[in-house]
Amino acid sequence: MERSSPNGLGVCTKLSFAVGHFLNDLCASVWFTYLLVYYHNVRRFGNSAAGLLLMLGQVADGICTPIVGFETDRRSCFPVYGARKTWHLAGTLAVVLTFPFIFNPCLGCSDTTPEFAKILLYAPLIVIFQCGWASVQISHLSLIPQLACSDGDKVELTAYRYAFTVMANIMVYGVAWLLFHFQPTSTGDLSGNLGPQDIPIFRNLVLIIVAIGAAFSVIFHVGTKEEPRKAGQREAQLEVETAVESTPLLPANPCPTRVHMIWKDWFKEPAFYQIAVLYMCTRLIVNLSQTYIPMYLTETLGLHKNYIATIPLVMYMSGFFSSFVMKPLNALIGRYMTYFVGLIMVMAFSDWVWLGVPGNWVYAAALLLGAGTSTILVTSLAMTADLIGNHTECGAFVYGAMSFTDKVSNGLAVMLIQNLHPCKNVACCPLCAPFYKIVMIAVPGGVAILSLVMLGLLTIWPIRIRKGQTDGCSQTRAGIEGVYDQK
Repeated sequence: MERSSPNGLGVCTKLSFAVGHFLNDLCASVWFTYLLVYYHNVRRFGNSAAGLLLMLGQVADGICTPIVGFETDRRSCFPVYGARKTWHLAGTLAVVLTFPFIFNPCLGCSDTTPEFAKILLYAPLIVIFQCGWASVQISHLSLIPQLACSDGDKVELTAYRYAFTVMANIMVYGVAWLLFHFQPTSTGDLSGNLGPQDIPIFRNLVLIIVAIGAAFSVIFHVGTKEEPRKAGQREAQLEVETAVESTPLLPANPCPTRVHMIWKDWFKEPAFYQIAVLYMCTRLIVNLSQTYIPMYLTETLGLHKNYIATIPLVMYMSGFFSSFVMKPLNALIGRYMTYFVGLIMVMAFSDWVWLGVPGNWVYAAALLLGAGTSTILVTSLAMTADLIGNHTECGAFVYGAMSFTDKVSNGLAVMLIQNLHPCKNVACCPLCAPFYKIVMIAVPGGVAILSLVMLGLLTIWPIRIRKGQTDGCSQTRAGIEGVYDQK
């Protein structure tokens, strides 16, 4: 018999739900950390080609996310199984069937196959994978309000979910380190440089994480029960303005007097654009740092390839432990000052890179970057929740708009950096070292300066919704989203 918590949900229910995003978390960690280094350094794709594949995935994800969210709420092909679980299952199958091929040599390709032909073979796999990833993400998030019996249950489900996100990242970097560490000397490069001899390492890494993630997805589908939606239920919800399913991480606000907002109204709110730019800058710092840190370690610092597993792990653990002080720090100095502290740490990392990171001090630099990026990410998500306030009927649109801006901007930024790469016809040349150093200075430091400007504007014109603003009813429980996905 399942042991129930005081809030009504049993531990088994919470655990089976939490593992439903484990496959996504594993794949996201590999995607952002290793996709570019795999195609550029291991597969020897050109700089522009590698950047194009990453950008294609980001744009596909940005487009699919709002579409999947709308369709998930609208209908299900298998009503008895549940709309959200149906979309989750479809997305899981898409991820499992495509992601291993993305990190494998293309079928039928040889050394003489033109690069554009390889891109055409990988492109549909990446698009299908990203659409499947979005299906799993949205359907899993939208199950939270349906399963939760109270606000306490929502917090617990989100906390359980984040716990498995932490486990997923630790597992990816741990498995990668083991594979590099125990790589046979007959197949590995004794100099410790990445190259075509490392194709089996990335292939095995992806096969291991997909197998483990698929097993956890089976546990989710067996252990999580979604109540079938009755005909007309969605329309009835809209009529009474609950719309809980569209904002899974935002509690319904009891404020009785407010003006109903539709998605078009947000484009008339200056605060919407302020937060959108700030969130976009935050994601640029976080994601691009994660994407280019492997190249900086191997090409600029000349470290052994084992470091592309250990340093990201140190960064992630630093960010994880620093997230525990976010709530008291926000209560002590406020949202804006907390974000400012995170920016200071990010800019300090950039200064350190500019001055030169000696030897094992790279671990200290990784701790600094991990803590800084975690601080600004958690705080920017809390600011987004402040923006939505009690207008929870449009919460899904606001998060979707932020997500679209984040993914497209990251894809375009990677494409721009890759096109600026000085080594056009080879994987790397003597100009690689200073180039990746400039990237790790300009991206975190330069974007942090832009974020600082936006933060200054927010102090002058604070977050405020002009339409339907009611005194005492604009605050929401922010911070639940602070432990959202890496993708």
